[in-house]
Amino acid sequence: MAVQTLDRYIETTPDVMGGKPRIAGRRISVQNIVIWHEWMGLNADEIAAEYDLTLAEIYAALAYYFNDPQEIDQSIKISQAFIAEMKQKIPSKLAFKFNE
Repeated sequence: MAVQTLDRYIETTPDVMGGKPRIAGRRISVQNIVIWHEWMGLNADEIAAEYDLTLAEIYAALAYYFNDPQEIDQSIKISQAFIAEMKQKIPSKLAFKFNE
């Protein structure tokens, strides 16, 4: 019987936004791993050490991403749009403090 490796390491739990794939049993999403690895240039060993993950978990997240990158890329775009919207609606208290 073949073991479904991604199913072992990646889970999607339902939430208000439809759920995001994440490391099984953790709050670290595939999106987080992709941002750290692809955008910030961290290698798998650095991510594993920083977030107490196994290399298998990190590579499973990356395999999940590369299987359908549009899904995670779209999720990142939605997150970025939400952050930009919140920055417009809620001014930074820190920026206000330094402008006094």
